Parts: sequence; structure tokens; C-alpha cells
Amino acid sequence: MKSAFPFRTFFDKEPLILMEAAVVERIRRSGITPLHPHLVNAPLIYDPTGRKQLSGIYNEYIDIAEFAGMPVFLCTPTWRTDYDRVRNSNFPQEINRDAVRFMSAIRSTRGLYAEKIKIGGLIGCKNDCYLPSEGLDPLMSEEYHKWQIEELVTGGVDFLIAETLPNHLEGLGMAKAMSKFEIPYFLSFVISRDGKILDGTDLMEAIAKIDREVEERPVAYLINCAHPSFLKPGDQPVELFARLKGYLANAAALDHCDLDGSASLKVDDIEDWSRKMAGLHTNYGLKILGGCCGTDAQHLRSMVHLLGKE
Repeated sequence: MKSAFPFRTFFDKEPLILMEAAVVERIRRSGITPLHPHLVNAPLIYDPTGRKQLSGIYNEYIDIAEFAGMPVFLCTPTWRTDYDRVRNSNFPQEINRDAVRFMSAIRSTRGLYAEKIKIGGLIGCKNDCYLPSEGLDPLMSEEYHKWQIEELVTGGVDFLIAETLPNHLEGLGMAKAMSKFEIPYFLSFVISRDGKILDGTDLMEAIAKIDREVEERPVAYLINCAHPSFLKPGDQPVELFARLKGYLANAAALDHCDLDGSASLKVDDIEDWSRKMAGLHTNYGLKILGGCCGTDAQHLRSMVHLLGKE
């Protein structure tokens, strides 16, 4: 296993890190390659057309970061490649490791800039990411997610990240499982427009609980799949921003029930989105900024421009 310390040094010294914008939704709405009903975009790594489309999206995001002189975090297309879904599919049991190899191959084409590209092993909650009532308890979560975590670590990711978590208790179990490996990791919650996790827990309360109960704390915490206006940073305790360091924002200020499965793409004004995202960095010190549902390269370029990186 690789040591976590070089990554932590890298993370601490970088003032601003770009992260990818939407991947899955862009593929879904393109109509070029169908997503798998259970494994979502992971099987595309085995399909020539799918590989080309995935590579094109990731390289587009890398181009923006490289032009701006910023490091970039990219995630493996493994949000739904957990134990049950993989076991019940016809795809290789090594799909997580293959996804890491796919991402590493993309990075290997970027010359000297490759050292600024960090690959995160992406995992998601077991059940519906917008229904906190379906979340696992910490013990079940730790046991359930450890298989995928080990697959991604064995594959050689630079860090682990659990995204779109609606229930902080399942997040705690994930953190307990990830903390047993000598690899840095992040947790990313979904919040509602009141600035709380979907299960109703205050962000600071959830973060403090997880930090207390794990062997090795997450490097930091993030929010994803929520418009930047949902955080209401001025209403949050100041100490939150010592641990909350990233935001991957939706393009529209709509509730999740209005976005999930929407027939049309929902996108609010990109400049306003970018101002709100830039403000999270300049006013509150969030250093990992990227996009989620409804976002694409336009959003990243606009945000980078406002931050004076172009």
C-alpha cells in the first residue's frame, strides 16, 4: 500500500484544486452510449465507444486545469461498482481495478503535468443516495463497503472518496473501513437547502462524530450534488471550515426530487453559479471545487476565470 503522507503534503500545500464536473449525466443525456442499469458508467471502460466518450470528458477537464496551472482530482467511474452489484453482473469481478487502470492510462498521456493529476477511487452509498432512511448503520456499512475499498486500493488509486452520502451513519461506516488502509480519503455529503445533510444532521455534528470515532480521520470533507446556495455558509459554525474543504455543485438550485430523473437538463445562470463557487474559496477557504449534476466544462472554465486562474 502507498503511504498517505506524500498526498497529504501535496494537499496541504495546494491552495486550490480543480475537480471534475459531471460525467454520468453528460453521458446519459448525450445518447451516444447507454448507461448500465446497475453499474451505471463503469462498464463503458470495456466498450470502445464508451472508452472514447469517457476519455473525452476526463481530458476536457484535465485541459482546463492544466491551462489554469492547477492540480486536478479525477474519480474512477466506480460509484456503483459495490460488492452486490458487481457480483450480480456479467462483468469482471476486477472491474474496480480495471477502472483504475483506465484512469491511469488517461493520466499517462499528459506528460509532465501528469504528476498534478490525482486519481480518486469513487464509492457510493449502498442504496438510494437521496433517501437517507435507506442508509446502512455504521457496522453494516463498514462490512459492506470494505470489498470495493480494497479493490480500489489494490488497483492503485491515490486517494479514496465516498460521494453523494445522504446518511452520516453510513458515512461513518465507510470512514471506518477506509481508515484501516494506509491511504488518504474524503467523505462527501448531500445536503438540502437548509444546509444540513439529508438525514437532518448538522454538518458540524456529523463531521465531529466521524472524526472522533475513526482510527484515521478523513483528509477533509466535501459536499456534492447540491447547489452552492444550499450550504448557507454564513449560518454555519466557523469551525466547520477547518474540515469542510470541497464542494462539487449542481448547476441548478432545485431540490433533489425535482432534479432526479428530470426529462430536461436543469441549469441556472453559469456566471452566478461561478460567483457562488468562487466565494466558497475566497471567503471560506474551500480548496476543492468542481461540478455535479448539470455542470460541464463551461462551468469549470467560468469558475476558474473568476478565480483569476486564466
